Amino acid sequence: QVQLVDSGGGSLQAGGSLRLSCAASGPTDSRNCVVWFRQAPGRDREGVEGIYGRERYYQASVQGRFTISEDHAMNTVYLQKDNLKPEDTAIYYCAARIACIGDYWARQENFSYWGQGTQVSISS
Repeated sequence: QVQLVDSGGGSLQAGGSLRLSCAASGPTDSRNCVVWFRQAPGRDREGVEGIYGRERYYQASVQGRFTISEDHAMNTVYLQKDNLKPEDTAIYYCAARIACIGDYWARQENFSYWGQGTQVSISS
């Protein structure tokens, strides 16, 4: 059984940086694709950035500000977030599945495994 633990959230002012971590355990073949989602108050959950081998997927609003990376030795996927904006305020979740599928990389119903979420709050 795959288990994911999110961490690294916090409260800070606009322009700051945070690094979120998604620590994984369980069968590696079941978690080749990892995507960070977020859910802001009153809004639907949306995909932010994903990683699948050498492939990277991202939402346009975070391009150039967020970077996803993976440390295989640590079984951890990171989301480095720079130049944070108030609109980045949300609960961030990592999710995993066997493979990312092109344009459907952020389709939530495809993901079997989810972290518990970590709150990020950005003030102006």
